Parts: sequence; structure tokens; C-alpha cells
Amino acid sequence: MANPRALEPFPGATYETLRRRFRWQVPAEINIGVVCADVHPPAAPGLVVVDRAGEGRTVTFGALSTMSNRLANGLAAMGVRRGDRVGIVVPQSLETGLIHLAIYKLGAVALPLAALFGPDALAYRLGDSDAKVVVTDPANVDKVVEAVAAAGTGAAIVVTGDGAPGHRRFDELLTGSPTFEPAPTAADDPAFLIYTSGTTGPPKGALHAHRSLIGHLPGFEAYYEFSPRPGDVHWTPADWAWIGGLMDSLIPSWYHGLPVVTADHDFDPQWALDLMAEQRITCSFLPPTALKMMRAAGATGDDLALRAVFTGGEPLGEEMLQWGRDVLGITVNEGYGQTEANLVVGNCASVWPVRPGSMGRALPGHDVRVLDDDGRPVVGEEGEIAVRAPDPVFMLRYWNRPDATADKYRGEWLLTGDLGVEDDDGYLWFVSRKDDVINSRGYRIGPGEIEESLMGHPAVAMCAVVGVPDDVRGQVPKAFVVLRDGHEPSDALAAELADHVRTRLAAHEVPREVEFLDDLPRTTTGKIMRRVLRDR
Repeated sequence: MANPRALEPFPGATYETLRRRFRWQVPAEINIGVVCADVHPPAAPGLVVVDRAGEGRTVTFGALSTMSNRLANGLAAMGVRRGDRVGIVVPQSLETGLIHLAIYKLGAVALPLAALFGPDALAYRLGDSDAKVVVTDPANVDKVVEAVAAAGTGAAIVVTGDGAPGHRRFDELLTGSPTFEPAPTAADDPAFLIYTSGTTGPPKGALHAHRSLIGHLPGFEAYYEFSPRPGDVHWTPADWAWIGGLMDSLIPSWYHGLPVVTADHDFDPQWALDLMAEQRITCSFLPPTALKMMRAAGATGDDLALRAVFTGGEPLGEEMLQWGRDVLGITVNEGYGQTEANLVVGNCASVWPVRPGSMGRALPGHDVRVLDDDGRPVVGEEGEIAVRAPDPVFMLRYWNRPDATADKYRGEWLLTGDLGVEDDDGYLWFVSRKDDVINSRGYRIGPGEIEESLMGHPAVAMCAVVGVPDDVRGQVPKAFVVLRDGHEPSDALAAELADHVRTRLAAHEVPREVEFLDDLPRTTTGKIMRRVLRDR
């Protein structure tokens, strides 16, 4: 049995006809665990697990269904009930996927947490969410124990793999009955709680409903050029602990009965391209950081099967788009969303042209506009990007933050906190976060354009631009630059980079200072933390 798709491709489809024909089909009851595992042919491949040696083993949807049922029974025996939060501190793996499916079937709430988090970051999220159980692996169990103690929740700890003394073993939870009666969850019942990256303050938990899966489908299908198609195989290096890895790749792929590849390997640019070739990956979500690392390393791909790549989280820019065409053989579909309202803007290069530097257009089913200071939609003027409610991809609310939830809306519009411009054809252009704007002698400067210009210089691997205080101008741009191999920091190179921007942009956008770093501070989702750079 196939789950319905959101976008039906047809000959001569255009952006306008896709939007006009689109209708949301959100069932009254839906359970992510059921529609992602239990309804597909049992023998169909659901997950390909690639080990450190590069060997892959296939796990069928039948096995995913049975094992997640066993795990749901095991968690229920531990006392996990409907609505309870279950933390997941496990990198991409079979176990991670099974935990998600089991939690959804229970009607409990998945709490994905990056394995890169330290004990303080984990303690904050576990305490704020009042998690009842935390599942982790042997590599992370010590800091999870520390975090649980600091959070004071008394959460039980389950450990995968060889386990750890004093804690429940994950394998023990897989010994129960292979049958399970899933909770009859309504579309608006909570399913997962993902904390924001914290780029502009303390992280807030965005609580999402089971309907969020339906809300993600138009974006998923557009970005991947109308996936599902016969033979599609999906992979992303993005951690499934954040909404990009989870809802831009894993969960919608499983909804459509598509196999997903997961690999036990630290990210390396050439390894990633080799993996995609060996596993015949057709569709991939590659965050901008991953793409820039590939370009900086000079990685090349031979015999790739790629037909669609999606990226989002940071503006890509013309230089990187061209690199994608040259090396990956496709036009990368850039998109836009955030933890609270994901996959609302983007591209589908086969239907509407990609405009370099643009995030794309509002996707079918989503109403995205730029609002002026009075809350009115404007075209050709800078304002705040907003999405009209109701929309099934929206979070239910911030966890325990009713004031923050109220502040997120202005009437019927959900405010993103991002500044942008909409052009006459409905393409949206990201300018910056509202608090990243540089005010210099009356000019409002967004860092994105300067960063894109710097990325066009052959010495630059990555960069970030922030505003720093200036007695005369108020603020001036300062660039933090990571160099490509073969280039060394110097005053001469700093001056060359400033001249590079001067010849391509306006005088007030030229960085007044260039500082070279070995790396840029980033969140666990790969976003550059400009506030950390400002604090320097």
C-alpha cells in the first residue's frame, strides 16, 4: 500500500499550475510510526546500514515494523506512556530509526538530541522537557549520566550496543512481542520535540504534531524533483537529531517507502562522494557546510547516480551553485525553513528556474511573504519573512513558553525572524537574521551578500561576516575567513580579499578587517554562530 504523495507531476507542469491544483490532505488520524513502517511491502528495503569497512546490510520495512513493535512494547514495560518525552542521544543508525518509530507508535514524544552536545547542553534540554527515558550509546553514556543527574529528572537510561553497567540494554527491549497496537493519534497530537539551534538566545523546544509529516511533503517532493521515483535511494550526512536530517530526509523517505542509507563514518568530503557513487544514491540533502567542505577539498565524484540534491540552512550563492553543476552534475535545489516552520520555500529546477542567490519561491500549500514594519506584505522592499497560518508544517507551540509562542505570531502570520526581499516573480531573497543586520552610516547591510562575494575568491573555503563597533560609522563589516589548503594568512591576502569585495559590491560593504580562523563556530546543525563571532 502506497501513501499518497503531495505533488502529482504531470506533463507541462508549471509553478503556477502546481500551486493552483494543490490541496492539503491531512487525515484526522495519523501516526508517523505506522505510515513510515507498517504499510509498505515487508520485503522492500527500508534502510541500508554501511559499516566502517564500507560493507552494507539491508533492513527491510518488514523488519523495521517488527523491531519497532518490539521496542514499543519494551518502552511501555519501562513505564513510557502517551505524551512522555523520550530523549535520543544516538548518531545516525538503525537504532535511532527504530527508536523514532517506536516512540511514535506509543503516542509518546521523541526528543532528538545531537550526540555532539556536551553535558550542559543535554542537561538543559532534558530538564526543560522533563524527559522520562534517554536512549544513548556507549560513546555518549558518561555525559548522558552527568546530564541526567544535573537535570534532576530521574530519567532512566537505555544504552545501545554493548550497553553499560547499571543501565538497561537496548537489545533487552527488543525481546518482547512482535505485535503492538499503535496509539490512535490525531493529526494534532504531539510527535516530536526539537530544540532550536540557539543562534539568537537560549534554545526553545518546538513541539510538532504527527501532521508535521504531511506538512513536509510538498517541500520534500519538490526539492528532490518529484521523489518518489522508481529506484530512488536517499542519504544525508545531516544528523537525524535535527529537523533537517529527520524531516528533510529520513521520515518523508520512509513515508514514501524509499530506502535510506546510513553510514558509520565521520564526514569526509571525498568519502561522501564515494559513498554516494557506491550506494547509487539518487537524492541527497547536503547542508551548505558539507558542500563547501567538498569544494574546498577539491573532492570529485565519478559514476554518480545523483538526480537531485537539496540544501538549506545557509544561503548557497552563485559560486556554489556552479560548483554543484560542475562536480555533482545537477542544479542544487536550495530551500528555506526553520525548526518552527520547515520546508516552506524552495526550488524544483525541472519546473521553475533556479535564480542564483535566491531561496526560491513559496512552495505549494504554503503562503510566504515579506512583511514591512506595519505587518503588510511588500514586494521589492526589505522586510521580515513570514508564513501565513494555518499550515500543517507549523509547530504546535514552544514547550513551556507561551509568551515566546505568542511573540512568534503577528496576527495570522508566523514570523521567522529573518529579513528578506520578494521580487516581482515571487522569488524570495534572504538578507540576514534580524539581529545580524549591520548598520553602518545609515546603511543596512546583510552579511550574506558579502559572504557570497568572498566565497568567489579562490583562497576562501568558508567565511562569515558580522558587524563590529566603529566610532564614526556605528558599525562596520568584519570578515572571519577559513582558507583553502595551499593558502596562508597574511596582511596582503586580507587586503586582497577586501579589494575583491570592493570591486564587486558597494564601498560600504567592504570588510574593514579580515581575521583568519582555522574553523568557524557552528551549531550542531551546521549554522554559523555569528553571535559568537561578534562576542570576539
